[in-house]
Amino acid sequence: MKINSALLLLASIVLLSGSAPAQTLGDLPAQTLGQNSGQNSAQTARALAPDWRDLPQTPGAWTYAAEPGGSAARFGLPGALPLVVLRCDKVRPAVLIQRQSLGSGALPATITTSSSARRLVAAPARGSQRAQNGPILFEIALNTADPLLDAMAFSRGRFLFELGGAPALVLPAWAEVGRVIEDCR
Repeated sequence: MKINSALLLLASIVLLSGSAPAQTLGDLPAQTLGQNSGQNSAQTARALAPDWRDLPQTPGAWTYAAEPGGSAARFGLPGALPLVVLRCDKVRPAVLIQRQSLGSGALPATITTSSSARRLVAAPARGSQRAQNGPILFEIALNTADPLLDAMAFSRGRFLFELGGAPALVLPAWAEVGRVIEDCR
């Protein structure tokens, strides 16, 4: 009887102390995550999430196409311009990661996979022309033997691509990614 009384007393103290379990990302209202504001929800969620792998995947799909001088995998929504392009350029030889963003010079970029993360620099793509106050195409050129390419292809389901001030992209590690990489090797 004394043990039950002690447990009851301890439980009462815990309840009265006002301690509550920590909020999880799923418990937060949508507005907190930036879904009802002008902020990018993936970036806001990234600031709140303990791990990038908990972020929602960017909507879209990869498509593969052979091109003169190589191949390309494009990620985006059907009927829209791609958000990112992975291109095999056999002439250089290099695997190019391309994305449109605002800016005129080099931009910092980061690619994070389940096994590694690397800071890179994206430069305006060759021949990229900018409409007045519009985005231009930036690219990162990786050597075809770069281990980051394998890390992207074999990442556990997804990888993260961040470029300058553009919204972060959580991209699926589908077969198209590996196929473009292998086309260049």
